[in-house]
Formats: sequence, structure tokens, C-alpha cells
Amino acid sequence: MRTPTTPTAAPQIDLTQAHRAAPQAQGKTPLGFGLRFTDHMITIRWTEAHGWDTPRLQPYQPLTLDPAAVGLHYGQIVFEGLKAYRQPDDSIALFRPRYNAERLNKSATRLAIPALPEETFLGALNSLVHADAAQVPSQQGQSLYLRPYIMATEPMIGVRPAHEYLFVLIASPVDPYFSSGVKPVSVWVTDTYTRTAPGQTGDAKYPGNYASGFLAQQEAIEHGCDQVVWLDATHRTHIEEMGAMNLFFVHQTHPNQPPHLTTPPLTGTLLPGAIRDTLLTLAADNGYTINEQPTTIEEWQSGWQNGGIQEVFATGTAAIITPIKALHRATHQWHTPNRHHTIALHLRQQLLDIQHGTAPDPHHWLTPTR
Repeated sequence: MRTPTTPTAAPQIDLTQAHRAAPQAQGKTPLGFGLRFTDHMITIRWTEAHGWDTPRLQPYQPLTLDPAAVGLHYGQIVFEGLKAYRQPDDSIALFRPRYNAERLNKSATRLAIPALPEETFLGALNSLVHADAAQVPSQQGQSLYLRPYIMATEPMIGVRPAHEYLFVLIASPVDPYFSSGVKPVSVWVTDTYTRTAPGQTGDAKYPGNYASGFLAQQEAIEHGCDQVVWLDATHRTHIEEMGAMNLFFVHQTHPNQPPHLTTPPLTGTLLPGAIRDTLLTLAADNGYTINEQPTTIEEWQSGWQNGGIQEVFATGTAAIITPIKALHRATHQWHTPNRHHTIALHLRQQLLDIQHGTAPDPHHWLTPTR
């Protein structure tokens, strides 16, 4: 892996290319999710000779890429997703941005992409949120979704890592992922496809992991389901993820005792989600016991049949927490014994309250923008 030359301190934003546009009207028109974008973007170029250049804040606009750019041909691209939330005093705070900075660089290392200094990443987030602060929505559940990514831009179709890269940061004001309230989903367990395998890119936020899942998602829809559940690639027995989201199982061993939560361990084939990591702490704060341990598809099925597993829910930055109401396979289907999704909805509301600043933040997950 190449050691990139990097600045000793976070560079200043170059404003020479920035021309502030009028804020987009929010009004009563639904924002949707990822359908509209703010007025500005940030770009930072990297070359082998000079390392990371000065960040540039500029109007949101199409990129100009050579048709032979390595990222277009060989998928040398990594990305992230995180949110900024309007606070009660009208300030804006980022939710766990350092977690995303670290994960971006772990993904970059896996794809042979040079690491971006963490302070440069945080400075870019701050600068874009400051520039487009008027477009950060204020209702609970709404947020500013931030999408940073790095792609190889060197024009070259030989098979090797590129010598030129571009970091881009864009932002999208978004409604809650489920605009009409939390929607429990039905899931399809695919026996045809796997998301990834040991030694591949399952723990990197890499576009190929998502594109390779689209066909399985279509399979789920054809069977009347909303999402696909992945089994491990080696034995096809252990639960891994739902779509691109981490999974949690709520076990109720005794009605007078707190529930016990489990989530599949990070074995190298699962993406380490920020919300997953947050819930490991938040669940413990609630007095729940929680463990990272494997769960087989048979254990899920029998747990719903005998009531030992009361709830199953998925977690991710976009939807926060999504309860699962039904599990489908080729020969049978199972339904949750707890149709109220009590634990999932309780944890979801707690987390939203912290993100929007209406509840204490004892773990300092919020980082105020400057």
C-alpha cells in the first residue's frame, strides 16, 4: 500500500470557485430520500506526486471524467453515508462523524485507495454544512444526508491501482426514510445468492457490494417481500445482513427479566454499521443484555415459532431501525410473535431524540458544526 503525502493540518477551503445559490425552498413539498441536493459540493484531488490538494467548495455540478477513468472500469470507489441534524437552538450537529471517517479509510485501504486525513474529512463536512445550513430541515426524522466518496480518476485501462483520485462530498435534505411512519417489512431469505464471502469486500463500503445485491432484491420483490436476507457464503446457515443493514434479534427468556439482544459478529463479511455500533451501547444503557453472536436461519425460524425470539429488526443510517414482521423462504413463512415491535420502536425513538438534541447525549455522539 502506498503511503500518501498528506498535509500536517486540515487545509482551508478554497472559496474562489464558490458561488452561493439561493436556498432551495422546502415549503410543504416532501423532500423524499436522496432525490434533491444542496447548492454546493466539496472536491479534493489526490495525485501520487502531491498527495491531497486543497479542498474546494463549489456549486453542485456534474463531474468531468475521462472515459478511461479507472474507477469507471474497475470499481475503485468507496463511499460513506452520515447525517447532520437540526438542534433545538437552531444549531446543526453531525452524528458520529469520526466513525465514518475511520470507516471510509478502512474501506479505502481495502480498495488500495490512499487514506484521507481524518481532520480533512471533518473539515469538509463542517464547511459544506455551514455553506448549506439554510437547507438543513428541522422536523424530527428529517436530516441532511451527507454522501462522501473517493473514486479513481486516472485515465488508464491497465489493471492496477490508479495514481489519481477525487474525493467528493455532496448533501441531500431528506425526510424520514418511511414517510408515513415506521413500516415493518417482510424479508426473503435467498438460497440463490450471497452478498459477499470471506476475504472479499464485505466489510468495506464499496459500490460493488450494493450492485451485486440488486438481483437478489428483485427476487425478494417477486416473492412479495420488501427486502432480502443474506446467509453466509460458506455454509448457507448463518444470518448476516438484511439488504445493506445490520440485524438484531430480541430474545425474551423470562417475562419478568430484561430482554437479551444479539447481533451477528463482525467476521469480515459484514459491514460495521454506525447505528449497529451505537445500539450496542444504547441497549446496554436500557439495562438489556447484549452480545455479538451468530444466529442461524433455523434458530430464527424456531425462535419465532416458540416465542424465544420476540422481535427482529435491521439498522442503518438511512432508516435508523426497521422492524421485520415476516420471514419467507421457498417452502414456508414465519411471522413475528410480537406485532408491536416494542423494543425496536423504543430504541428508535431514543436514538432520534439524541440525534435531534431533545434528549441527553451522554456518549457525545453529536459533534456540533462550526
